[in-house]
Amino acid sequence: MADDDRYMPLDMQVGPVPLDLLSTHTGMQVFEMMLAGELPPPPIARTLNFTLTEAEEGRVVFTGYPLLDFYNPFGTIHGGWPAAILDSALGCCVHTRLQPGMAYTTIEFKVNLVRPIFADTGKVVCEGRLIHLGRTIATSEAELRTADGKLLAHGTETCAIFPLGSKG
Repeated sequence: MADDDRYMPLDMQVGPVPLDLLSTHTGMQVFEMMLAGELPPPPIARTLNFTLTEAEEGRVVFTGYPLLDFYNPFGTIHGGWPAAILDSALGCCVHTRLQPGMAYTTIEFKVNLVRPIFADTGKVVCEGRLIHLGRTIATSEAELRTADGKLLAHGTETCAIFPLGSKG
C-alpha cells in the first residue's frame, strides 16, 4: 500500500496460501513470494486495510491505515482492529521460521491498548518479533506505532506448532 493511498483496492486479488505450497516451502520462502507479488495477500488485508511490508526470519512488519469504518460507538477505532494487525504480526513472525509441512495457530494472545486510534491517525506500523520457537510452542511480541513512532498498542502471543494437515 503506497503512503499516499489509504485504501486497499476493492478489486485487489486476495487469497490464502495454497496448502501444497506450504508443504514444499519454508515459511520464509512463502513470505518472500508474498513480498515479490507472486502470491496474493490474504483476504483480511483488504478487509482491514493493512498489508505485509517486510519479512525476515523471525521478524515481520505490517503497515495499515485505520478507517472510519472501524469506529466503535465512542468515536475511536474499535480494539479489534489493532488486535487483528497485532495478531497478524505476532503469528507471521513465527511462520517465517517454520519448515515445509509445518503449521501454526494462535492459542492465546494479549493486547495492551495504550493510546486511542482514530481515522486521522494515519499510517501505522506493526512489527512482530519471534521470542522463542520450540518443537510445539512458539512465543512472539509485537508493537503497533504511528508513522512517527508513538506507541499505540503492544502484545504477546503463544502459538501451537504442528504438522500441516494434522487435527492437533
